[in-house]
Amino acid sequence: METMTENKSENKKRVFSAIKPTGNPTLGNYLGAMQYWGGMSDEYDCIFSVADLHAITVAIEPKDLRENSKRLFALLIAVGIDPEKNVVFMQSHVRAHCELCWLLNNYTMFGEARRMTQFKEKSEKAPENINVGLFDYPVLMAADILLYQTDIVPVGDDQLQHVELCRNIAERFNNRYSPTFKMPEGKVPKAGARIYSLTDPTAKMGKSDSGDAGAVFILDTPETIMRKFKRAVTDSDAAVKASPDKLGITNLLNIYAALCGITVAAAEAEFDGCDYATFKTRVGEAAVERLRPVREKYDALRRDDGRLSELMRAGADTAARIAARTLEKVYKKIGFVRT
Repeated sequence: METMTENKSENKKRVFSAIKPTGNPTLGNYLGAMQYWGGMSDEYDCIFSVADLHAITVAIEPKDLRENSKRLFALLIAVGIDPEKNVVFMQSHVRAHCELCWLLNNYTMFGEARRMTQFKEKSEKAPENINVGLFDYPVLMAADILLYQTDIVPVGDDQLQHVELCRNIAERFNNRYSPTFKMPEGKVPKAGARIYSLTDPTAKMGKSDSGDAGAVFILDTPETIMRKFKRAVTDSDAAVKASPDKLGITNLLNIYAALCGITVAAAEAEFDGCDYATFKTRVGEAAVERLRPVREKYDALRRDDGRLSELMRAGADTAARIAARTLEKVYKKIGFVRT
């Protein structure tokens, strides 16, 4: 049965978002972006992909790739992305991504690909692993986007250059043959709460180091979350006030305000005269309660491997049907014999 997302609504633009299964999503990722993903289907036709094909441009152990991919897929649903209203799938489960990537390689100029900033930066960081996949990453990203006749691609500033390359490829193909691909627009989402490390409030809360006491991970146990908040950096001044000179307290106030849906000023008023120990405990408790339903839904999915696999298959089946329409048009227009 075709879903509403499969039969694209004329009144809704289509959003495609691919998330690499690397690292461990944090409270910062949740408050800054992930909490809003579930509600996007009210306004857009949404397609979410776990970009596992993109994850292998850097060295990764097979067991880590499998676990990271399953964890992220389950987490996307746990944070509120309803698979009945959205298409959620594993990128490697839809072969059209690799097929279209090869075809689009032939409409991508070497000079264009060589100018991609991320390739230069990652090559400098890991000179021992400058592989062709790393170089070709933006073309696979273009295939991801163009397969689904995407209108909007939510990306960070560092990915806008890749979306521009995608548009160049689409325009070159459309001009050579006939209109085939929709011209997607890269859009940097409005930033949610900006959350910093609990141990170093000058640094962003990162998802790469699972042993970092400054990062609260979405899937941390309540006990771990409380321990991290109780050890959070504050300062010698006892006032719970936001200030450029009180980065630790300001960060905790921002976290509490985002968790509770109030302003920082309201959070300051709530904790007026409060000691730091009590304040940090309250922030930790708010984080525990906000993340509790996410963890519970995630745990339920991970306990039922059959259900998780069923959701993966259903999402991939829908994505494959949408992708096949575009891919078949591309094959025909290039001149391949079809039977």
